[in-house]
Amino acid sequence: MDINICIDKLGLNANTYRLNQSNPPHSITEWTGSDAQPTQAELEAAWTSYTTEYDAQAYARNRKAEYDQLNQYEMMFDDKENSTTTWVDKINEIKGRHPK
Repeated sequence: MDINICIDKLGLNANTYRLNQSNPPHSITEWTGSDAQPTQAELEAAWTSYTTEYDAQAYARNRKAEYDQLNQYEMMFDDKENSTTTWVDKINEIKGRHPK
């Protein structure tokens, strides 16, 4: 669990805190701020929420990696010039490999 992500997810990042320097798992050793220090249960719930949201977006990260490898503007231009559907076909192929 990344405590920094959990603090951000809980909206408590306006507070100041320190983590112990030991090997993970880390814990909060000092908390200063107007909000109460989050409990371990609150941190774990925030981490679960974060990982659930992150995992749900795996398809988007996978699609983006493949989209970035395409020269999409050139493909669109060539399709317009040649009356083909190469670009659309490739996009649909990528979407098929990585469905929502």
